[in-house]
Amino acid sequence: MEEREVTRPFGNKEISNELNLYNHRFYFAFKAIGDFLFALVCLIITSPILLLFCLVIKLESKGPAFFLQERVGIHGRPFHIIKLRSMNVNAEKNGAQWAVKNDPRVTKVGAFIRKTRIDEIPQLINILKGDMSLIGPRPERPVFTEEFDKQILGFKKRLAVKPGITGWAQVNGGYDITPHEKLNLDLHYIRNLSIILDIKIILKTIKVMLTGEGAR
Repeated sequence: MEEREVTRPFGNKEISNELNLYNHRFYFAFKAIGDFLFALVCLIITSPILLLFCLVIKLESKGPAFFLQERVGIHGRPFHIIKLRSMNVNAEKNGAQWAVKNDPRVTKVGAFIRKTRIDEIPQLINILKGDMSLIGPRPERPVFTEEFDKQILGFKKRLAVKPGITGWAQVNGGYDITPHEKLNLDLHYIRNLSIILDIKIILKTIKVMLTGEGAR
């Protein structure tokens, strides 16, 4: 059986104390309710778009329309993220690879749905399942999480909160920022949790979707 690298859980109590997360209990409770309702309504509204692009993806290339991949969630718990497939089915035949700008593995339809973030819509299902939040650090793959944690002190502090479809790092650099920059932006968000900051991120996310900033 092939060995699979699993991200080790870490001491969430110590991290929560350090980041003062226990002072935000009501915020997290309100956010959880808001996440669920938002995801449910948006999934219903966007279902025609999902069905359309599922068909287009199937027509362009062989393989499933949806793409499932293991990611690391809150406190190091693994889950499978759900996205519309934007790459060829054999994109990682040589192992896990970091996406690059103008990645040749991306299909024509894939380039469009990545630019407009349409490929992220199925992650609303992850929110309904409780794996993700609307706003939070971008969930990384186990292999990259372990690699970055060895290179960057405190990288796993990002795992103190649920990962998000969008977030402070995602709208302030997109795919092109370095892991160190990503950590700094994510920690800024975690240390300044507030409804006002969430609204600001949502507004910037809308701008990113309309302009295609930060897409790869």
